[in-house]
Amino acid sequence: MSLYEFIIIIGALGFFIFGMKVMSDGIQKVAGSKMRKILSGMTSNRFLGIATGFMITALLQSSSATTVMIVSFVNAGLLTLVESIGVIMGANIGTTITAWLISILGFKVKISSIALPIIAIGFPMMFSSRANIRSWAEVFIGFALLFMGLDELKNSVPDLKQNPEFLSFLSDYAGMGYLSTIIFIGVGTILTLVVQSSSAAMALTLVMCYEGYIPFELAAAMVLGENIGTTITANLAALVGNVHAKRAARAHFIFNIFGVIWMIILFPLFITNIDAYMSSNMGLSPINVVGESVAIPIGLSIFHTTFNILNVVLLVGFVPLISRIVIKIQPSKGDLDELFHLEHIGTGLMSTPELSIIEANKEVSKFGSIVLKLYSFIPHLLVEKEGKKLRDRMARVKKYEEITDKMEMEIADYLAKASQGRLSDSVSTKVRSMISIINDMERIGDICYQMSIEIERKNEKKISFNKELDSNLEELLGAVNNSLELMNKNLNTHYSQVSLSKADELEVGINKLRDRLKQDYLERIEKGNIKISEGMIYINLVHSLEKIGDHVFNITEAITGN
Repeated sequence: MSLYEFIIIIGALGFFIFGMKVMSDGIQKVAGSKMRKILSGMTSNRFLGIATGFMITALLQSSSATTVMIVSFVNAGLLTLVESIGVIMGANIGTTITAWLISILGFKVKISSIALPIIAIGFPMMFSSRANIRSWAEVFIGFALLFMGLDELKNSVPDLKQNPEFLSFLSDYAGMGYLSTIIFIGVGTILTLVVQSSSAAMALTLVMCYEGYIPFELAAAMVLGENIGTTITANLAALVGNVHAKRAARAHFIFNIFGVIWMIILFPLFITNIDAYMSSNMGLSPINVVGESVAIPIGLSIFHTTFNILNVVLLVGFVPLISRIVIKIQPSKGDLDELFHLEHIGTGLMSTPELSIIEANKEVSKFGSIVLKLYSFIPHLLVEKEGKKLRDRMARVKKYEEITDKMEMEIADYLAKASQGRLSDSVSTKVRSMISIINDMERIGDICYQMSIEIERKNEKKISFNKELDSNLEELLGAVNNSLELMNKNLNTHYSQVSLSKADELEVGINKLRDRLKQDYLERIEKGNIKISEGMIYINLVHSLEKIGDHVFNITEAITGN
């Protein structure tokens, strides 16, 4: 094979992968929200989870997309890890549909001949003002490109008759029994890692076997390797993901590697039975091929599907055990000192902007809980007198303020990257809302830090408020705390279900309380009942608390889209 011929194969493979990505992205945009509703409603037990995983992956044509959705739901608390493993098992079966599509349409039907008319239908739809129609255009064009790429892949593989030395090279590795199987499992694994797509690796394996480059049994071994390769790809992607992504990836790996181990043991028997079944029921033999038989792609598809179904049947009873194993392998790092690590957003796993926004939304909710935690330190600072404890609390406030700065920067950066894709109007509005929300939350962090400095000055000057002033501050602190708690509740509710009325009521209450305390302060100043130095710190704290209330109300306004 010349360098030019090799480059042509790589180009054809890229053509195929690009078509699959365009089609998969289009389907996710068309059906993404519906898929999430199905996932949340059909995973009450592991068997329903398997059926759901199969259906979603068969529709989306991407097990990776399904895995991303699963991770999103585990993060949100809508799925347990046990339920998510069931969906992953179903996704493993669903991904075999790709092989059937390629086998039936790619080798028996000349889809490439009608690919251009399909693109002709999809192309005008790309210019529609409706996002849904534009997404359907991606589905049509991606479908056409996928099979044009497959056709180019078949045509780019050199004629075996002109390359007999390649066949003799492979024959050196084909007659070594179990060792041959293991070698080609490794080849399949590496191939999947190189092309970063099990579907693309499967297409290449089908073409190579169809053209006679490798015998059926070694192609089947490569399919097993591709099952391992796709889990390694997911684990590599999970390196930049959260703990839930890592656990889901580890569970996927354990599930597939165990399946490959038992299949290696039964491999010769399995291949013989598939050949016997096809010979008796279809009159086709994938092992004893005469000419260019469609028996090979059909046989590999049967092998791929049967293996994954049997693996699910064998392991479905061990889902709780797999869950315990992956939790032990990947423990949570949820200590308060590690809160500045973002847990929910992992850019390596997000396949569409919409899914990225879902992950960022959960990070924004976590940001809200951190702001509430930071605020909870302020009342303790006001009553703390002991030197070391006061310094520790001051240091804690400063650290959390730094956390809010870092979280705003990282979430904003993530949202900016996610926004580089084409967004629907609703998602674009959600991004703007989240940017506004994190900006207000960072400002709350700044105000809390400034309040801690005021309190430190108060202690350095040995100033003590009288009971009435302490009581006034306690009342205002409580009112602002109620507002922050409502804010967190709203952040953890679907934005479309949030009402502004309760937040407005609390904000009006805070403002009225601020006005009353301010009037009381001015009267005390006039009567000489309060020192100027004491009064300045007191009124600064009152104004700071009222500002926090304003930012909290701004956040609820952003949530509701006002």
